[in-house]
Amino acid sequence: MRIGELGRRTGVNTHQLRYYEAQGLLEADRGANGYRDFDENAVLRVRQIRHLLSAGLSSEDIAYVLPCAVGEAPQLPGCPEVLAAMRSRLQRLDDRMDSLTQSRDALANYIDAAERMGGESYPPFDHADQEPVLS
Repeated sequence: MRIGELGRRTGVNTHQLRYYEAQGLLEADRGANGYRDFDENAVLRVRQIRHLLSAGLSSEDIAYVLPCAVGEAPQLPGCPEVLAAMRSRLQRLDDRMDSLTQSRDALANYIDAAERMGGESYPPFDHADQEPVLS
């Protein structure tokens, strides 16, 4: 099937499908005319990729675990290498969430302090209903 058909069957746009192919996540044969030709397994493969992306895995992580994937959801074997890759990604997500929480808390503290302080607007407004004028 051509890339447009694969896109229609999976709900994924052709630009993303080309990206998956460039990342080594999806394979296509090339016809004499240069068009991509995907087999029926590509539909399942794209669905697996989408599920793994929604789990927060990067395309690099997916390239590592995808050969082991079984089914659409997909299921992944509990082999040490796959588990190590997924645990590593989970740790990176946890670290990122901690960092975002710290940033959010700091920003909330600045807002609270500024609201308690009150005072004049800065930068000055020309009119009450306009955005600040920076000069």
